Amino acid sequence: MLPWVHLGTAMAPDGDTLRLMRRGDEFSIRLEGGNELMNSRLGGSEEALATLALDHLRDRAAPRLLIGGLGMGFTLRAALDATGPGARLTVAEIVPEVVRWARGEMAEVFAGSLDDPRVELRTGDVGAMIREAKASFDAILLDVDNGPDGLTRPGNEALYSEAGLERVRRALAPGGVLAVWSAAPDAGFTRRLERCGFTVRCETVRAGRTKRGARHTIWLATPGRARSAAGGRVR
Repeated sequence: MLPWVHLGTAMAPDGDTLRLMRRGDEFSIRLEGGNELMNSRLGGSEEALATLALDHLRDRAAPRLLIGGLGMGFTLRAALDATGPGARLTVAEIVPEVVRWARGEMAEVFAGSLDDPRVELRTGDVGAMIREAKASFDAILLDVDNGPDGLTRPGNEALYSEAGLERVRRALAPGGVLAVWSAAPDAGFTRRLERCGFTVRCETVRAGRTKRGARHTIWLATPGRARSAAGGRVR
């Protein structure tokens, strides 16, 4: 088996150290100590984050999306594939080195998606962009941590608090949707969304593009007052 090769190191704003690794044509971004955050062979649930949200917006010819977290570009590429020439996609990535890796060492993974004229890539905090927005986005897609508990970056809890969710409501255009990725289910987050006036649907999706691999959770939340629908499906 080919050994992993260390390609680069980055420091997240909260002090965590990220390492970019490569083995053959496989890439991995890990926390210092070995916990893997993402892998270029496992993007099924990140793609579903985009496709499930855009299914809600299928009647909109030119949707405006805000994607929180660039990662390895799975959500971005899926959104580009599912939208037409009028779509506008803003991607927020807080770690500058991740942006550099996307244009450098991992350029083959991104396959030119960052050069698509529909894409605006911003280096900065997606939470700040949400705070500045008012009815600006048809969809806000958040994949900035392991889930709503902010397991990797405690600062991300502000996105998922009731105050943060109220800011999301204000940033969404009428009929818009919030989609949130998580490594695990969280009934408390579902209740929090409901308390903030969202109608909630939870989907369980596979990490990979087959029926194998870990199960991840995606919340689809739209401003409203109805109770959440129970149960999702495995994809």
